[in-house]
Amino acid sequence: MRIAILGASGRTGGTLVDLALDRGHEVVALVRTPVRATVPASRQADVTDPNGFPDLSDIDVVVSAIGISKGDGPGALTAGARRLAAAGVRTVWLGALGSGVSSRSGGLIYAGVMRMFVGSELREKAEADEIALKAGATVFHAPDVTDGPLSSTRRVVPLADLRRPLLPPRISRITLASLLLDEAESGKQGNGIVVPLA
Repeated sequence: MRIAILGASGRTGGTLVDLALDRGHEVVALVRTPVRATVPASRQADVTDPNGFPDLSDIDVVVSAIGISKGDGPGALTAGARRLAAAGVRTVWLGALGSGVSSRSGGLIYAGVMRMFVGSELREKAEADEIALKAGATVFHAPDVTDGPLSSTRRVVPLADLRRPLLPPRISRITLASLLLDEAESGKQGNGIVVPLA
């Protein structure tokens, strides 16, 4: 497949790039600064500039791993969701457990942690998810992402089927990337919110 990865120069995006290449896909890295991309097929993609976003008509699926970086003003996530919605390409969107409709799904401790550390960004995350959902995306509400090995028990569950955990959930970056890429390859989950678990 020809897979575009938005936010390919970030930690999760870079893991997605490596994994997609290992699986034999052609990867197009969508990054603000192409010199930071680790693959030759990179395109400058500034989500905050409507004229600075590339045409994606030659792409099979986009996996978005963008987040809010230091120095980004408000609106980067919603702008990214709008750019992908306008592109009309199948999208797998990375959101956050504990935002929007999943605000209490990670458990009460997790909800408190999200409010404390993510705070004002929660509203933008929820808005970006809504834009992606309306455009037909599969939205992953990932729990806390950590370093660690690939989980042999990885799976994806619809948000409605998630049992609220007692302790804050976590997932390794490679496990998350693997599940995002599985969905990009299969399209099995379709339009809706799912939670990656390990």
